[in-house]
Amino acid sequence: MVDRRVRTALALLGTALVTAACGGPSQAARPEPTGLTGGWFTAGCEFHRTAPTTTTIGARTAPSTPADLAAAMARIERGGQGKWARSYAGIEADQAHVRAIVYRVPSAAFDKFVRNSAQDTCVVVRDAEHGLAEMTTWHDKVTADLPMWRKKGITISDVAIRKDGSGVEISTPDVALARASLRARYGKQAPLLFTTPG
Repeated sequence: MVDRRVRTALALLGTALVTAACGGPSQAARPEPTGLTGGWFTAGCEFHRTAPTTTTIGARTAPSTPADLAAAMARIERGGQGKWARSYAGIEADQAHVRAIVYRVPSAAFDKFVRNSAQDTCVVVRDAEHGLAEMTTWHDKVTADLPMWRKKGITISDVAIRKDGSGVEISTPDVALARASLRARYGKQAPLLFTTPG
C-alpha cells in the first residue's frame, strides 16, 4: 500500500513537472522571470558618489556622465544588445543622481552580469515587460510593412523601441485608425503603443 502511494505521488509529480515545462508559445519566447522582481540596485549605490558633473560648451552648461559610469553603461549595453537581448530592454543615465537605470525582464543570469559590469558604480535595475529581442522583432515587422500601410492610407511617422521595455511606439496622426488596423494585422499580443507626433 505504501509503495503504491509513493508510485502514485511520483507519477503525479512527474506530470506536473512536464505540464509546467510545456508553457504556451508566448511564455517560451520570453526568459523565465527567475531574477529579483520589483527592482534592485548595485552595491555602488551604497557608496558615497561624486557630485553631478557638467560639461560647458560655449555659454551653455549641460550635465554629463562620469567616465567610470559611462564605461559601466557601455559594458551593460553591449552585453544587453548581444547575449542578453531576451532580458535587456534598455539603459539610460540619471545624471542628476550619478547613476544608470537598466530596464530588463527579470533574469538571475542577466542580473549577475549587471552586478559584475557595474563594478563600483551605481546602477538601478527596474522590471520591464518586454526584452529588446522581442521588441526588435515587432519593430522590424512594422517597419517592413510601412509601404503597405501608406497604400492603405495610414501614416506612420516613426517606429521606436522604448528603453523602458514597455513596447514599440508607433507615432501616427490618426491613433484610432492605426491602432485598429495594426491590431487587426499583428494581434493584440503585439506590444505596440500608439502616440501622436510631437
